[in-house]
Amino acid sequence: MQPLTNPRGLGLVLSGGGARGAYQVGVLQYLARQFPSAVPEILTGVSAGAINAAFIAARQEPFVQKIDELAEMWSNLRIDEVFGVDAYELMWRALRWGGRLVSGGKSPLTPAKSLVDTKPLHQVLARELHATPDGTIEGINVSLRAGWLRAFALTASSYTTGQSITWVQTREDCAMPAWERPQRKSQLCNVRVDHVMASAALPFFFPAIEVDGAWYGDGGIRLTAPLSPAIHLGATRVLAVTTRYARTREEADRPMITGYPSPAQVAGVLFNAIFLDQMDGDALQLRMINKLIEAQPEHNRVGLRPIELLVLRPTEDLGRLANHYEADLPKAFRFLTRGLGTKETRSNDMLSLVMFQTDYVRHLIELGQSDAAAKRDQIAAFLGL
Repeated sequence: MQPLTNPRGLGLVLSGGGARGAYQVGVLQYLARQFPSAVPEILTGVSAGAINAAFIAARQEPFVQKIDELAEMWSNLRIDEVFGVDAYELMWRALRWGGRLVSGGKSPLTPAKSLVDTKPLHQVLARELHATPDGTIEGINVSLRAGWLRAFALTASSYTTGQSITWVQTREDCAMPAWERPQRKSQLCNVRVDHVMASAALPFFFPAIEVDGAWYGDGGIRLTAPLSPAIHLGATRVLAVTTRYARTREEADRPMITGYPSPAQVAGVLFNAIFLDQMDGDALQLRMINKLIEAQPEHNRVGLRPIELLVLRPTEDLGRLANHYEADLPKAFRFLTRGLGTKETRSNDMLSLVMFQTDYVRHLIELGQSDAAAKRDQIAAFLGL
C-alpha cells in the first residue's frame, strides 16, 4: 500500500441510492487512478454506499486495483444476482401482499416480507467481501491491523427500536468513544455480511434483515446527519459522494408528471427525501458551523474544529436516465413496476434505485468518471495534492 501524501484524517462518506451506487464507483475509479496515494483512512457508508465502503475496507489490494475490481463487480452484475426475478415467484409475492391488503390482514396466505428476495445479493457479497462461513468480513480487521484503515462504519435503521444504528469497527490503538444522539447511536462490532445487507435493505422492495435479534432496514431512513459518523471517527476532511442530482431552478419548477401522481412518483419523492436529501442539509449545516468556529479565536473554540468538506454529485438526473433502460428489465419485474406507474413520470427516481441493469450500471460508472474528471482541480486542491 502506498503511503498517504495528503494529511491524515481523510474520511470518505458514501450515500445510498440502490443501483445508483454504481455512480460512486465511477467517481472512486477516477480518484484512485489520478490520486493513488490519497487513500481514505476513515470509510463510512449507508445502503449502496455501505456495500462500496465494505468492499474497499475488506480488500487488501493496492487502492487502484481494488477500485478497479469494485468497478468490475458492478459492471458485470446482473439483476438476478441482486434479487430473484422468477415470474412465478414475483407474482406469488405480489398476490400475498394483495391478499393481506384486501382481507384486512386475515388472508390465509403467509404474507410476503418484501416485493423481492435478496438471497442472491447476500451470496454475491459473501463472495466478493471474502466473508467467513459465519458471515464475518475478516478483511476489515486485516485492513485495520495493516494500518491504512483507521475506522470503518455503516449505518442501518432499526425497525425494532426505531433508531438509527451506526456499526463501527476501529483499530485497537485509536478506538473512538461511542456516541449517542436523539434517535441515533453507534455500536462497536465485527461487521458481517448481514450488517451490510441490513444497511442496503430498501423498504418494501428488499426484506428486513435480522442482526443479533433485531430487525433492520435501509440506513437512510433515520440518518439525519450522514456526515456525522466520519466526523465522530476523527475525520478532519470529508469527501462525500452522493447520488442526488442537483436540479436547476428551472428544472425544479418543471412538472415531472401530468395528472394525478402515481405510486411510483410518490415513492420517488419519498425515497429522495428520506435517503438522499439529508446529505445536502447536513453539508449546509456543517459549512455554517465551520464559519462560526473560524470566527472564534482558538481559546474560545472549546475543542471544536472546522471540517473541510467536498461533495461530489451527478451532473445528470439519474432518475430520468433510468427511463432509457426500463424496457430492458425482466418482463415480470417490469410488469410489476409499471403497475406502480413507472411509465407515468419523467424522472423515475424509484425505478433508478432497483435498476440493476448492466447497461444502466455501466453508464453510471462512466458518468461518475467524467464528472470527477471535470472536478479534478477542485479535488486536487481539497486533497492538498
